[in-house]
Amino acid sequence: MCVTCGCSKSNNVTLTNIDTGKTTDINDHHTHTLEDGTVITHSHDHQHKHNNHDHNHASEIHAKMHSTTITLEEKILQKNNLIAAENRGYFKGRNILALNLVSSPGSGKTTLLTRTINDLKSKLQINVIEGDQETANDAKKIKETGCKVVQINTGTGCHLEASMVKKGYTELNPEPNSILMIENVGNLVCPALFDLGEAGKVAILSVTEGEDKPIKYPHMFRESKVMILTKIDLLPYVSFNVEQCLEYAKKVNPSLEIFQVSSVTGEGLSSWYHWLENQ
Repeated sequence: MCVTCGCSKSNNVTLTNIDTGKTTDINDHHTHTLEDGTVITHSHDHQHKHNNHDHNHASEIHAKMHSTTITLEEKILQKNNLIAAENRGYFKGRNILALNLVSSPGSGKTTLLTRTINDLKSKLQINVIEGDQETANDAKKIKETGCKVVQINTGTGCHLEASMVKKGYTELNPEPNSILMIENVGNLVCPALFDLGEAGKVAILSVTEGEDKPIKYPHMFRESKVMILTKIDLLPYVSFNVEQCLEYAKKVNPSLEIFQVSSVTGEGLSSWYHWLENQ
């Protein structure tokens, strides 16, 4: 969570409309303060004191700070979940399928997304909220497909939150009966904790990563509805045990829907497209 990972420190979140080029500061999603307005900072500098009294006093303060941190984390998630519920109502009312694409950096999310949009543009209306710490590079690639896209830059933030997504779709104004793809910041930890109001998380894992990712980051794969194994065209050139990876994934989440695809050759994409069309 953002209190724990520290991603909110000196954060500057912006939303860019790729069509108009207009950038808006939306840096109002974090309020890490106590009820009396006091700002809490916390250091994990565990240098030991030689004086027992000082050490006990420091331990007492440390315990109180942890209690305060837990309370702040709970409040942050509660606030996020309330907005996520609003988002979910918005999507349901307009029959919009919102999917939260999550992965490590470099898994091939954007390549898969652009291929999906191009292949299905005659069948499905797809809009995109693109999340990255900096640049609008991926959003510009998405725009080339002809779909509507907005870029959210999180600065030092390592995940999107429900409030950011709300501002994103407010700017996009997606059509009823469409699909909204939310490409989250590349990270397999914090995005698992934040509900965006999506219908499901789609975890993307490439064969250039380790096959043990599902058991190393179980919370993400447990929270996901779908796992897409990408870059399978590279299997002859990398050391990756597909059967072991799938076994790990099913061990973590037995109900996980799994697709094996190549965005380059197109192999396996028809199954992924069929799933999308039936949602």
